[in-house]
Amino acid sequence: MPYIRRREEERTCVQESAPLLPETDFGTDFVCVYGVGADMEERIRKYRDRGYVVHLMTGIAWGGYEDFIEGRWDGRDHRDEIQRSRDGSITGEFVHSTGYICPSVAYTNFLIEKLKKAVDAGVVAIHVEEPEYLNPAGYSEAFKREYLLFYHEPWVAPHENVDAHYKVARLKAWLYRRAIERVSQELREYALAVYGRVLRFYVPTHSLLNYTQWKVMSPEGTLTDVPSLDGYKAQIWMGTSREANVYNGVYKERTFETAFLEYGVMQELVRGTGRTMWFDNDPIEDRPDYGWDSYRYNYVQTLVGSLLQPRINRFQCAPWPRRVFSPDMKYPSGAPDATPIPEDYRTLLMNIFQFLGTLETDDFEYAGEMPEAGVFISDTAMFQRDFPDDVLADRSGYAPVGKIDLVSHANYEVGLEKALTTGDRLDFYQSLALPLFYGQALPLLKGGLPVRPVQLENVTRYPRYLDGYKLLVLSYEFMKPQGADVNIALANYVRGGGTLVYVGDGVDPYHKIRSWWNTGANSYPTALEHLLEQLGLPADANGEYACGKGRFVILRQSPADFCVEKDLSDAYRKLAGELLGVKLDKNYISLRRGDYRITAVMDECESAEPFVHTGLFADMLDPRLPIVTEKTVRPGEYAVLYDLDRIAGRDSGIIGTSIRAEEFSADENGFTFKGRGASCEAVVRLKLPAKPSEVTVTVTPAEGAPAPVSVPAALEWDEKSSTALISFKNTAGLTVIEGGSR
Repeated sequence: MPYIRRREEERTCVQESAPLLPETDFGTDFVCVYGVGADMEERIRKYRDRGYVVHLMTGIAWGGYEDFIEGRWDGRDHRDEIQRSRDGSITGEFVHSTGYICPSVAYTNFLIEKLKKAVDAGVVAIHVEEPEYLNPAGYSEAFKREYLLFYHEPWVAPHENVDAHYKVARLKAWLYRRAIERVSQELREYALAVYGRVLRFYVPTHSLLNYTQWKVMSPEGTLTDVPSLDGYKAQIWMGTSREANVYNGVYKERTFETAFLEYGVMQELVRGTGRTMWFDNDPIEDRPDYGWDSYRYNYVQTLVGSLLQPRINRFQCAPWPRRVFSPDMKYPSGAPDATPIPEDYRTLLMNIFQFLGTLETDDFEYAGEMPEAGVFISDTAMFQRDFPDDVLADRSGYAPVGKIDLVSHANYEVGLEKALTTGDRLDFYQSLALPLFYGQALPLLKGGLPVRPVQLENVTRYPRYLDGYKLLVLSYEFMKPQGADVNIALANYVRGGGTLVYVGDGVDPYHKIRSWWNTGANSYPTALEHLLEQLGLPADANGEYACGKGRFVILRQSPADFCVEKDLSDAYRKLAGELLGVKLDKNYISLRRGDYRITAVMDECESAEPFVHTGLFADMLDPRLPIVTEKTVRPGEYAVLYDLDRIAGRDSGIIGTSIRAEEFSADENGFTFKGRGASCEAVVRLKLPAKPSEVTVTVTPAEGAPAPVSVPAALEWDEKSSTALISFKNTAGLTVIEGGSR
């Protein structure tokens, strides 16, 4: 995809509640104007006047909705619809003063009325973000009413037993599915009936992996069945991906690995549906106490994690650009040496924001010819993240966890250190480390396998959903199949030639919830026994079996043990490699994606060798876009390279730019480049037929001077690549770069 494109393609965006600043006028395709406050219409108008396609975005679980909560909207006090925890306290006050909301029908009617104003203002799409019901909640009077209406029986407190906990969690997710369906259907009908406009509707949401890790209930995969929904925005950034996990007995942040898996599971929401997905990246995070070096290093890891998912090519460049680029925003917040964003980081980000609009999805290849493999995860993993009182009262049947080295702590959990240092298995299972999932995924990823989380419910939603997967890993120790048809589909996958590895020791208390496998004429102790029956295997099966054209392997082991014990992790990875017919001894994931090469080299792997690219490249992770003939990527390092050898036959082209390109032409006599971008120290690298003898840069500011202003510019020529690097101080507005050749 070239740099020059129509904004209506909507490849790149930002979300912002503040007015447009010269430092944030990036020239993305569209902007999500955030919030439904009194100045909403004015902000929409100003962004549209600057040439942006405009969407509207607001929270669906929280926001400035006091007029609803306090009864000013309809005359009825709705304080009983605030999410409340066991002791009656408000959950989520750290986000908003009203906390999180239990989404009643009245609440959805309120949102519909609020959002009609955005439709009236002419937005082409609406995003309702973060449909979140928090794990400690479920005790409000409004929720008790919803429980009675949904289950046709009185509410039971979720702390009483596993069945109640699971049912409460399931209802929490369903309530937000209902809210999204009602709001989207009514607003789309309103836009079409009143304005003849097809309004699009999106849900920005954290990944299923993160919500499971952070103990948040959300509809996630069930939104697939909402026909009025057009897609999602994957809210993944260093704040989610820095959440620590355990591998080889070490508890620490693994930002790249977590981001890779988070982005991987999000693409499952749209695979094969025709719906749209934007991947979010954020140059900083919600915690303001880090410094710029930390932000930059972790941003690159999340960026590369998203780029290594080649089926998605739409991106949110920054969720809150003002907090990154405004001169008033300094980090670490409150520190005496706090500074605004360093100029080289600013330039790097401007380059990346433009680069993100050039990616395609139909031309890619992983290095090493790695087969497709996946680890199943289900929406139900969110429903059993804590254990009720009766389970926690008797821990005698659970063996202790092995030694864990606490290198770093998770961002948002108090008391995890105690859970890990005491070796208590139940505390470990319900900790934010989420060992029952990462125990299955990290050993494979650390062997260089680009393993993908696979949405379990989709095996019955879409025909041939599992086609292409040579190996799949499953455990019912932290999630449950929602129907017998899931096991039937899995058995068909195996008999048709696939390989399924099941990992589990059968001790999960949630095996005892009242569900399809243990009710009716034919019942089973767990859902696993039903799966074994479908495969024609005995209930005590253990080891490897041939089933039809495929193979089934059952490991009677807790997946969490693979996190802690290196010998078990190594043996599991070796087994997976043998089943795939490859050696999982690499320490890198490397992808050719069109004309780009994207590489991550991981630490903690069997190999500590660097990955070396040789050829002719522009280094896209260096703000100066230097030309290199060799790029060595060491463990813990990352690379994004423009492979110039692939465009050797082209006379001219845009290699990289800090500002949005609108026009470009070049011949032997010279070139002209026109674009618009934010105020910054800018660079533009161009492939040209001949070396320019001189370069001029003029800027017509978006506000202020009516005539073009000449700007000093530096020119560097690279003979090997036949590229020119022009660097200058840009001002928001129209920028024209011209060069002549002798």
